[in-house]
Amino acid sequence: MEMVPSEENQLVPKEIENAAEEPRVLCIVQDTTNAKTVNERLTLNLPASTTLSKLFEDVAHKASYVNGTFDLAWGKSGDMGSLDPSSEMSLTESGFEPGKRNFLQLTDKDGEQPQIASDESGTAGSSGLDDSSQERFIGPLPRDGTVGCSSDYSSPSYSYSSILNKSDTGYVGLVNQAMTCYLNSLLQTLFMTPEFRNALYNWEFEESEEDPVTSIPYQLQRLFLLLQTSKKRAIETTDVTRSFGWDSSEAWQQHDVQELCRVMFDALEQKWKQTEQADLINQLYQGKLKDYVRCLECGYESWRIDTYLDIPLVIRPFGASQAYGSVEEALQAFVQPETLDGANQYFCERCKKKCDARKGLRFLHFPYLLTLQLKRFDFDYSTMHRIKLNDRMSFPEELDMGPFIDVEDEKSPQTESCTDSGAENEGSCHSDQMSNDFSADDGVDEGICLESASSTERALKPKVPSLNTSSLTFELFSVMVHSGSAAGGHYYACIKSFSDGQWYSFNDQHVSKITQEDIRKTYGGSSGSRGYYSSAFASSTNAYMLIYRLKDPSRNAKYLDCDDFPEHIKHLVQREKESEEQEKRQREIERNTCKIKLFCMHPVKMMAMMENKLDVHKDKTLREATEMAYKLMELDGVVPLDCCRLVKYDEFHEYLERSYEGEDDTPMGLLLGGVKSSYMFDLLLETRRPEQVFQPYKPGEVMVKVHVVDLKTHTITPPVSIRAYLNQSITEFKQLIAQATELSAETMRVVLERCYNDLRLLYVPNKTLKAEGFFRSNKVFVESSESPDHQVTFTDSLLWKLLDRHGNTIRLFVSLPVQSPGTNRTICQKVGGDTEECSEGSKGNRNSVEAILEESTEKLKNLSLQQQQGSSTSDSQKSSDTSDFEHIESPSPSQEPDSSSVSAVVAVDNRELENRIREASGGSGGGAYSDPETQFPGEERSDSEVNNDRSTSSVDSDILSSSHSSDTLCNADSGPIQLANGLDSHSITSSRRSKANEGKKETWDTAEEDSGTDSEYDENGKSKTESYYLYFRAEPYAQEDGSGEGGQKCVLVNVDKRITLSAFKQNLEPFVGVTSTQFKVFRVYANNQEFESVRLNETLSSFSDDNKITIRLGRALKKGEYRVKVYQLLVNDAEPCKFLVDTVFAKGMTVKQSKEELMPQLKDQCKLDLNIDKFRLRKKTWKNPGTVFLDYHVYEEDINISSNWEVFLEVLDGPEKMKSMSQLAVLTRRWTPAQMKLEPFQEVVLESSSVEELKEKLSEISGIPLENLEFAKGRGTFPCDISVLEIHQDLDWNPKVSTLNVWPLYICDDGAVVFYRDSTEEPMEQSEDERNELMKKESSRLLKTGHRVSYSPRKEKALKIYLDGGPVKDPGQD
Repeated sequence: MEMVPSEENQLVPKEIENAAEEPRVLCIVQDTTNAKTVNERLTLNLPASTTLSKLFEDVAHKASYVNGTFDLAWGKSGDMGSLDPSSEMSLTESGFEPGKRNFLQLTDKDGEQPQIASDESGTAGSSGLDDSSQERFIGPLPRDGTVGCSSDYSSPSYSYSSILNKSDTGYVGLVNQAMTCYLNSLLQTLFMTPEFRNALYNWEFEESEEDPVTSIPYQLQRLFLLLQTSKKRAIETTDVTRSFGWDSSEAWQQHDVQELCRVMFDALEQKWKQTEQADLINQLYQGKLKDYVRCLECGYESWRIDTYLDIPLVIRPFGASQAYGSVEEALQAFVQPETLDGANQYFCERCKKKCDARKGLRFLHFPYLLTLQLKRFDFDYSTMHRIKLNDRMSFPEELDMGPFIDVEDEKSPQTESCTDSGAENEGSCHSDQMSNDFSADDGVDEGICLESASSTERALKPKVPSLNTSSLTFELFSVMVHSGSAAGGHYYACIKSFSDGQWYSFNDQHVSKITQEDIRKTYGGSSGSRGYYSSAFASSTNAYMLIYRLKDPSRNAKYLDCDDFPEHIKHLVQREKESEEQEKRQREIERNTCKIKLFCMHPVKMMAMMENKLDVHKDKTLREATEMAYKLMELDGVVPLDCCRLVKYDEFHEYLERSYEGEDDTPMGLLLGGVKSSYMFDLLLETRRPEQVFQPYKPGEVMVKVHVVDLKTHTITPPVSIRAYLNQSITEFKQLIAQATELSAETMRVVLERCYNDLRLLYVPNKTLKAEGFFRSNKVFVESSESPDHQVTFTDSLLWKLLDRHGNTIRLFVSLPVQSPGTNRTICQKVGGDTEECSEGSKGNRNSVEAILEESTEKLKNLSLQQQQGSSTSDSQKSSDTSDFEHIESPSPSQEPDSSSVSAVVAVDNRELENRIREASGGSGGGAYSDPETQFPGEERSDSEVNNDRSTSSVDSDILSSSHSSDTLCNADSGPIQLANGLDSHSITSSRRSKANEGKKETWDTAEEDSGTDSEYDENGKSKTESYYLYFRAEPYAQEDGSGEGGQKCVLVNVDKRITLSAFKQNLEPFVGVTSTQFKVFRVYANNQEFESVRLNETLSSFSDDNKITIRLGRALKKGEYRVKVYQLLVNDAEPCKFLVDTVFAKGMTVKQSKEELMPQLKDQCKLDLNIDKFRLRKKTWKNPGTVFLDYHVYEEDINISSNWEVFLEVLDGPEKMKSMSQLAVLTRRWTPAQMKLEPFQEVVLESSSVEELKEKLSEISGIPLENLEFAKGRGTFPCDISVLEIHQDLDWNPKVSTLNVWPLYICDDGAVVFYRDSTEEPMEQSEDERNELMKKESSRLLKTGHRVSYSPRKEKALKIYLDGGPVKDPGQD
């Protein structure tokens, strides 16, 4: 490299010296070889002189691919040509543009995916480490790109490309489904055990006898074959777990690897019954030991022989401060006998008395495969938590078990057998178990005093060596490692191959070589002393299970080669290879398949826009893709294929971007710009009639939906779509519209709706559409007539008013109540008297009401000169729905005589209509309309029926009470509901009441007076500045699900959302059949929850199209009234909060008056017969009781009240103690440590906030001396439950304060919870069993009340393997 002097006279490479002057080329590379990487971008900023071959090298390095195994192609849709990887041409010579973004696509080479760069080369180079250090890496995979973690493993979720190429070690990993690392570690260990693998291969699956999906041995056999023969880096274990009967949720449960080993061996034994492998587990893993008790006086020994599959070794004895240093030391402690003396003396059968004895275990036989479990998980009784012991415990590569065998007993035990006391000791391995857990707690070594005895004293005396002692040397070949804590962690396995003696780390899908030094790192511990707390500061990565194999050349097997496989295994290998090839071909197809959203306006299926997904190979032509879309949208037999075409479509803007004329034979890959995970556009399958011709759509055009407005009929037509150019002038645009609509361009007015309620009149002839704000998809309204409305200012014109009303009209689905016969009879009795006749009459009356509505509708239809047909789109549907717009009454009748005359006719018709409905409903001056204050006997029942289901939960009530209005929650629109055909529309076009009711003062108003808007409305809730009638149109509606049948009536209402709730209800009166004071309006949300709308002076502006409303009978709130939910407070019950009734409180009412109104409701609905002096009302905040309301308090003056309010009703044991607001009512509860229990609540009423007074009151009711009394404030929500195991030390007892209203107490209101105790009373002494029993009871109690149990260990799902393919669910369970 040539060197040149720099400005500082230092020599630098010439290419660096010139680099600042050389232009740079920005390359952005998209990796399209895999669905997981298609959204990733590689960015390279290279000098323009860089050659193409160097570009390929840089991309390979950055993408971690092997150079030469991929292609680079231009990312432009029109040029898919590949670049030459061997070319020495510079980037600029090859067509790259300096200073601009150059898009490239990384693609497969010859149909094969790129090869992943080797882990060692991929990371060692970047981290500066040599290959050997990389190979030695073991342990949990790092989360970043550091040592031991190639680019494939830099994320917890592996890339799919990482499992396509086999590791350089030659071994295959296992994919972690979620938390199945424990399973992967055990499976790899079993796979690397030659005797187990070979025996599994020799077993032949009989498909006629069992389903292969549920056969555990068969799925293990398949898995082992794939581990041995697959070319992938890692394979899935889902087939194996499915054979266990597990579902996907099991993948998220982490279990103990030793527990899995035991359960899996048990399942295999069950599956292998009556086969050659029936005794395989016992032959390989089962050993024998003797559990004995020997009398020290006479030498009599009671014993029992037990079997074991693994040996649990204690890390640290119970109560000891030191841990065992090695496996040998732990084994010696395992067989070390303990002396039974004192209170633990043993009853000797020979001596017939209690004697001192020695109790212990002796090994009689060791298995061929010796499994040792290091019991690192323990329970800390001081903290009541599970812990992990990370102390250091070394283990040898070769373990001599000769010193631990009881040779004499193995030959011929000369002692008597007994199965009573000797069988019941904690240290026995029960013969009917396969568990290695020799004790419930880690108390096996209780009684071994490590402090007083040296290690040499603890060691067993050496046994007399037998002739075959050399055969008891075991060779370590598997170390299963756990990294983490007792709450969770990660498992992986370090396994030695018997083929080459090399150690490997099997860490899920990652397999790498390791050394003996790495094995020693799994001993655990730290460099410090082995003190009691040393494990807290030690490494959390340490060995958990060790597996040794007996060194016996006559028995040690080798792995079967493929050539030596049994015939059935060879057939299975062939099937798996074919399956893998098929999977590879399928992946290839997937990588070359374009997946794009497809839309079609189906000409038959409700004329609705249908959506589907089109999967088409990139090499398929447009013609073939059209045929596929044609079949996908089920158009065969509906529209001929030659009347369909695919066009580029933007669903969001409803914009047709372009059509593809003359490109029928073009591959879809070119048309769509390549294979991508997602596209910024969609496809539309467009249809036409045979006599029509497709219109070409050119890029750059904009779509315009044109609505024609007729000022005479006040109708707006469904849209007509036209296409225009942004550079067209308004004059040219009008000519275009004139051609499509046959209107006159000279008198045409064009109004653009740029966004909601933003109307812009286009009146500058030479201005372009772009300058006027046109975009991809636009909506315009046009009108062309000789009307004098042209001379009026646009915002004062009739056109503007029609469009304004059109933009503010919403469609609502209103469910009407089914009037009960009792209600109808009541109305009839008030009018006519005879019940039977009135029952008939009411039926006739309903019919007459419908007849009057139909007659009125016909008159209204005659006023309209044009009726619109139903439209397919939502816009046309809305236009059709609003085609019968009512006529606006102009502020100045002289300005628009036609409109005024029509409005007058409509007003007269409406007044006549309402009067006739009233006459039909019950006669002149009677019935529902005679008195708005009329109370129906059934209305309170209806009200309670609505609310007794507590559709508004206590949480929702809190939200509502903190809101300004009960009807301002978030709105979730329901889907559009299709109209039924052939229904007559009933229109009530005036939002004001008829002349007959104009003089009547309406008592309706908002429940809150603090809205600040009352002055803007009159007493009927209408705007005082309102100068024209707001639109309201209703028609019967049949629900699609048929729920409208059987008496349930529904109405489809089109209404101006600026109308007030009061006016809206008055317009609904003819349909409900009662006055607006006698029904309530509930808004229905997406989750079907209903909330009552009560603020009459608010508009419907928070509503939107297709919202649902339910009308329910019952007295609506009057001005100053509030709906209240009443709950009973039961301080000493398990459920302290119980719902009672819904009621109504009014402003100015006293608490005593509200109690008087409550009493009959409580008696009728809750069977509570209460005296007015025997209960109180108090504030409710969530679940907490608050301020006590005194009888003389007045709502809204002394007590703030809001809509959907909640209060507590508390039944008193005696007379009310609270007399004034200066008093403080505190709920107290005594804690008695000697009995470990909490006494019931007692209320204490204080005259002040003095701590001294509280103590005096508590001393008075409890008898505790004042100097010994301590108290603490409860935590959390009422009743502030706490475990009796925690209360003594967890609460802040006896705070150093003199008043209750300061920190840390802050007791300022009634209802605070205070615990108290006698400081001289000591907690009850408990045995371990008693404490555990109490802990279970407290856990159950607190879980029932929903309170947290802090000492409870994490609940784990039991590990089960189901032999019948899956768990059988209890039908009684939810």
